[in-house]
Amino acid sequence: MTQLKDKFVLVLGLGETGLSLVRWLSAQGARLRVADSRSEPPGLAEAGQYVAGGQIFCGTFGNALLDGIDLIAISPGVPLRDPVVAEAMARGIPVVGDIELFAQQLMNYDLRLTTKVIAITGSNGKTTVTSMVEHLCKAAGKDAVAAGNISPAVLDVVLARGANQPEIWVLELSSFQLETTATLNADAATVLNISEDHLDRYAGIDAYAVAKARIFVGSGVQVLNRDDVRSMGMALPGREVITFGLDVSSHEKDFGVEREHGDIWLMQGDQRLLRVSELNIAGMHNVANALAALALCRAIDLPMPALLEALRSFRGLPHRVERVAEIDGVVYYDDSKGTN
Repeated sequence: MTQLKDKFVLVLGLGETGLSLVRWLSAQGARLRVADSRSEPPGLAEAGQYVAGGQIFCGTFGNALLDGIDLIAISPGVPLRDPVVAEAMARGIPVVGDIELFAQQLMNYDLRLTTKVIAITGSNGKTTVTSMVEHLCKAAGKDAVAAGNISPAVLDVVLARGANQPEIWVLELSSFQLETTATLNADAATVLNISEDHLDRYAGIDAYAVAKARIFVGSGVQVLNRDDVRSMGMALPGREVITFGLDVSSHEKDFGVEREHGDIWLMQGDQRLLRVSELNIAGMHNVANALAALALCRAIDLPMPALLEALRSFRGLPHRVERVAEIDGVVYYDDSKGTN
């Protein structure tokens, strides 16, 4: 666990997450230096409120940024292969991101005794599943907050909530965030799927998948997609695994679908849960999302009746196969977010 008071911390990269790091570290009593490769990064003016004069640097990174530094807090947009970051690691300077600092905060204050963490990543569907899980948790009577890659930044929520922290954190995590996360130990986590993405940052899809798989570090329940070979290949020895897929599930804890007489049913094992036609979201990809959300919520023992009722009322996210109108029997959808 990293004690931050009086530590000299270099924040690399501004933007939403970088600014949240500045706010958080300042509140913990750290001394700050901030650097961004852009000449006028977003959040620059606000960062100046927390950082001593002469300790904000804009432009090309150089090793002089590391002088006297105890810790680097890195924004997701800054790759670990950046020469200054690589030099820091070679010198033994710890490099962490916002999710790792969040995890350490939970441990420092024994908050894991009273809160659950659900962590979600994947190439596609993670924002929808994160929003869906938050909706389901709230319907089950829990104080749940979605944060992380979905926005707001998780450390901003911790600061805003003060002593009244959520019962359940629902975290959408990118591969970039997971690169610098080591101790999250989510109670339930999923890699929804893996497809070619961010290959400008990774040597190939295998390296990208390895970054995603870091979400499973710890001892929590793994939720894996039977329809994705790479997701299923992430099962770890000795861990509880719940699977989901668009087929019939063979295990009583697993989630799937059954087709009969024109109906499609959401299933757990051989138990029918609800008809797909009862959902307010369109597409079989959203059926898979619903199954994943159910699996994550059941992994932390939320009651099934409340979850199913909440699924019926979930209307999806704007611009993601969003039903907008029905005219003369034709249903129109807005899927303008579907760009990859």
